[in-house]
Order: sequence, then structure tokens, then C-alpha cells
Amino acid sequence: MSCADHEKDKTPIARVHDSFLYKEDVDALIPEKASKKDSLLFISGYLNKWAKEQLLLKKAKINLDKEEDESINKLVEQYRQDLLINKYKEAIVNQEFDTLVTQIYIDSFYKSNKEIFRLNEELIKLRFIHFSNDILNAEEFISLFNSDNKDSDIKIKQQRLQLKSYNLNDSIWIKYDEVIKSTNFIKNFDKNKFLRKNKLIHKEDSSGVYLVKVKDVLLRNEIAPMSYALPTIKQMILHKRKLELLRKIEETLTDDAIKNKEFEIY
Repeated sequence: MSCADHEKDKTPIARVHDSFLYKEDVDALIPEKASKKDSLLFISGYLNKWAKEQLLLKKAKINLDKEEDESINKLVEQYRQDLLINKYKEAIVNQEFDTLVTQIYIDSFYKSNKEIFRLNEELIKLRFIHFSNDILNAEEFISLFNSDNKDSDIKIKQQRLQLKSYNLNDSIWIKYDEVIKSTNFIKNFDKNKFLRKNKLIHKEDSSGVYLVKVKDVLLRNEIAPMSYALPTIKQMILHKRKLELLRKIEETLTDDAIKNKEFEIY
């Protein structure tokens, strides 16, 4: 069945010059579970948008000269070629791309490229607890927090419902800016005094008692630790591997074409 024959079976709902908009095509675009009212609003909006596009297209075809029209056709063709090539590359990468990154490779990459992992922000490792002024066992919490060992942390967590907030995982590097966003009281401390290794803070105000220990600090321009840089390292390794794979594919295609006399330079 030809395109014209197929359109004979459709119901036109609008026309602009020689172009028609069909009910069946618009119905296919209506969001699922849309009410009758919403469907009518959608159709009305789509119809007006389509009409404006068709009218503008008609005017553009009339007013653009031949040279401009050819330039547009070239751009469209180039865009089509780029789409096809990229789709082919994606298919090849999906088939052949090795996403496994071993720890040995990560270590080697990190040691060889440490300079590119210099920090542009401060990182800290810290632990803290925050509880109300009227808590009955405040001294117990203070003692457990100051003990700073696995057993004391377990006891704190067992009574965590009495805490307003807490963080006892001091093994992870966190951005200083993220800490002050999520822990407002830290904003009140002098930044230079706060960013000191093994800094212990005990602060009380109307909202409660804050206990903070800064376990470690890395300042701007220092080398980021591997644990913090790991996601970036993996991303860089995979990006490099992908570029190498695509380069090899292109070289293989060119070599095969020359060998098979499908590509010749005169």
C-alpha cells in the first residue's frame, strides 16, 4: 500500500496548504490515562503548534533562495551522516567495550597522574553528635563521644533516638562546603580554626549541645586521596579506553578498505 493510499484511511482534522494533520497521528501522541478534557486541550495545543510550523515552513520555502536551500540540505545530510555514524559507534562500543577496571590499573593510573587530582576545595573527615539541652544522660553521651572507639560508637547508635543528628563515620572524605550546608552550626566557627586535624569542639546553645571531632583535613591544592578520586579515575580510564577502541575501529576499517581496493587515493 502506498503512502497516499494509507492516508486515505485516516481522518484529517486540519489542513495547511497541501499538508494534512490526521486524527490517528495525534491520538497516538496523547498521554496515557489523560482525561477527556486534558485530551482535548492537548489536541488543541498540538494542532495550533503544527499549523504555525507548517505556515512558517511554507513561507521559508518561498523566501529562501536556492543557495540557502542547498546549504540547509547539506547541513541536514551532514547531520544524518553524523547520526548514522554515532549509532554505529555506539553499537560497536556496546558489543566490544570492556568496562572492567582492575584495582591494579586504578593504582597505576592514580600514581602516574597525581597532579591532575589536586583539590579545588577542602575535604574533611569528621564525627559529630547533636542532642537537646534537656537530655537526661548528656554526660554519658559526652563520655562515649570522647572515647572515640568502636564500642562507644555502638553504644551511641543504640541510643540514637535521643539524638537530633549524628555522624560517626569518620572514614569518608566529605567536602567542607557540603558539611556546612547540612550542619548549620558549623557555619558559626572560624573556617581556618575549624579546618585543623584532630580538632575537638564542644558547643552549647539554645538548640542543644554539639560535639564535633575533625579527624583529618585536606586543603585546596593538595592531592585528593585515591578513595575520593576513585569515581573520577574510573570515568577517565573508561573514556580513554573508549577513545582507543573507536580509533582502532576506524583504523581497521580504513586498512581493510585499502586492502580490498574499496578506498583509493588518486
